[in-house]
Amino acid sequence: MLRGDPASLAGQTIREVRRHGKFIVMDLSSGSVLTLHLGMTGKLLVNSGRTAYTRAGFQLDQGELVFEDLRTFGRIEISAALPDRVAALGPDALQVDADEFAARAKSRRSAIKPLLLNQRFLRGLGNIYADEALFGAGIHPRATASRLSVPRLRRLHDAIRQTLRQAIDAGGSSISDYVDADGVPGSFQERHQVYGRQGAPCPRCGGPIRRIVVAQRGTHFCPCCQKR
Repeated sequence: MLRGDPASLAGQTIREVRRHGKFIVMDLSSGSVLTLHLGMTGKLLVNSGRTAYTRAGFQLDQGELVFEDLRTFGRIEISAALPDRVAALGPDALQVDADEFAARAKSRRSAIKPLLLNQRFLRGLGNIYADEALFGAGIHPRATASRLSVPRLRRLHDAIRQTLRQAIDAGGSSISDYVDADGVPGSFQERHQVYGRQGAPCPRCGGPIRRIVVAQRGTHFCPCCQKR
């Protein structure tokens, strides 16, 4: 879970906190970098107190930043620069432009859903938001990326950006135990169109939402509205 020397953090100032895909990156005054991945159940909490699931604590000038992780899939790394495997991720889902996104997708023969989850293809998109974006664009999750037309890929690019921005504004999706640094849950799960709604009526056509498994990931879609 922890790579690097925790003692090297003493006395340093956090210059910037930024996101790099699914990683939280803290740039430190020494020039080193603290990189965190929350995994499936990780939380960063400010002045929350410690529990049985506290894996690390960072004493700050004002209070404490606590990392909790029930299933211990999260990772913390202290390094001189952004770790190579993190730096090698694909373009950010909110920064890549439509032309680059379409060109990258047209060169891949993978099904579109697992391609969107491939962080070397596009960083920052997870299972929930891939399903929501594919529904927004009317694309079947098993459609072959290279066979999708450029206009459809442009619609998907727009749907990805719109989905992520709405989710950020809503504080994310708190389906199980996700909360922000103040312990406040997100509310975007209340606006899901397909994810977690198997058997419920499609908000567009009224037909039932289906759940299938694509590349070992639970996948939700509307068979009528999402075409290959």
